[in-house]
Amino acid sequence: MKRLISTLAICVLLAPPLAHAASLQDNIAMCGACHGENGVPQEKATPVIWGQTEGYLYLQLRDYKRGDRKNDQMQPVAEQLERDDMFALAKYFSQKAWPQLGQPTAPKDVATQAVRANGSVGCTGCHQEGYRGEGTQPRLAGQSHAYMLQTMLDFRTNKRGNNPGMSDLMKATSEDDIKAMAEYAAGL
Repeated sequence: MKRLISTLAICVLLAPPLAHAASLQDNIAMCGACHGENGVPQEKATPVIWGQTEGYLYLQLRDYKRGDRKNDQMQPVAEQLERDDMFALAKYFSQKAWPQLGQPTAPKDVATQAVRANGSVGCTGCHQEGYRGEGTQPRLAGQSHAYMLQTMLDFRTNKRGNNPGMSDLMKATSEDDIKAMAEYAAGL
């Protein structure tokens, strides 16, 4: 019996790793179907992932897979990914250049309101100066206006629940300020 267990253990250790269901290139193409092959998403409510921070991209894929973040399109995709796949995708997309969506700069009154709201909410405390993100904090500058507005409102209503700190901040922020911040950051 001991010999059988030892033999099985050696076979498991020496066996080649199982092949992933899809190659990195297949996964990149799958992402490109919605997020855009050139980094510009097909739909305005779909986020830009090209040039996004690596840590943030990985955490979102992980959260979709675990069910901590809900989305009818993303959850089935993430469920197919292994941890290494998620790391590889996050690294790949973080190294791409941030695309220009051609969103207009916020009008002066909206920008003033957004900067004032940032003084209360402290967005740049995590998202960094210029809303460029870092580490596990996402870049907001130039992100899709429709996506950012919906995301902030989803945090506010707990529809998006994978970051309780963001939910608390958005609940403490007026909808008018949320709208101004989304428009302002999108135009940066």
